[in-house]
Amino acid sequence: METSTKQIVDPIQLAAPGSLYARLRKACVKDWQAYTGHDFVQELADGSLPEPAFRYYLGQDYLFLIHFARAYGLAVYKADALDDMRAAAASLSAILDTEMALHVKFCAGWGMSEADMATLPEDPATMAYTRYVLEAGLAGDLLDLHVALAPCIIGYAEIGATLAAKGTARRTGNPYREWIEMYAGDDYQQVARDEIEILEQLGERRGGEARFDALANTFRRATRLEAEFWQMGLDAAR
Repeated sequence: METSTKQIVDPIQLAAPGSLYARLRKACVKDWQAYTGHDFVQELADGSLPEPAFRYYLGQDYLFLIHFARAYGLAVYKADALDDMRAAAASLSAILDTEMALHVKFCAGWGMSEADMATLPEDPATMAYTRYVLEAGLAGDLLDLHVALAPCIIGYAEIGATLAAKGTARRTGNPYREWIEMYAGDDYQQVARDEIEILEQLGERRGGEARFDALANTFRRATRLEAEFWQMGLDAAR
C-alpha cells in the first residue's frame, strides 16, 4: 500500500521565514545541510544504500523511539499549562500506541522482528542523541526540550518532501520508496507543521531574544547528532 503524497510542499515553506524554527534552521545552515543532505539520505534517494546499513538504522530507530517516548513523558512533567500537558500526553500515546506498532510492521517487511530489535545494544550514536534530548529537557524548560526534538521531527519531513519532489519516491525498483513516501505524505508533513507551531507558541511565551543564541546552540548540536545517526548506518555496513 502506498502512502499518499498529495499536497507535498516545498520544504522551505514548512514555516514562515521569521518563525522561530526558520531562524534556528538558518542559524546552523551548514550543519542542517550536512544532516538533510547526508550520504545516507542521498543513497536512500537513488536506492543505492546497502541494505545492511538500512537494517541497522531501522533497529536503532526502534530503540530511538523508546527514548523519544520518554522525552514526551518528560514534556508532560515540564509543562506548566494543562494544554501543553495534554499535547505532550497525546504525543506520548501516539508513539507508544501507534508509531511503535507501525515501525515494527515496517521492519517486519525487512525481516526484523520486534523481539530481535528489543535486545539490540544501543549504538553510541543512538545514545548520544537520545540522551542529549533528555538532558536538554531536564536541564532546561519545555522550549529547550522541543528545540532539541525539532531536528528529528521536522528534518525528516523536509527530507521526505525533498526526495519526493525530485520524483525519487516514484522511482521503480527503489527499495526505500515506502520510507520516502511515509515521510513525504500528508500525515507526517502535518506532524512537522504541528511541531513548528508548538515551537512558535513556546517561543512567544518562554523565549525572547536573550534566549535565542542558547536555543540555536541546542538546535545545532541536535542537528549534528542527527547527522551522526545517519553516519552510524553507513559505518555499520562497512
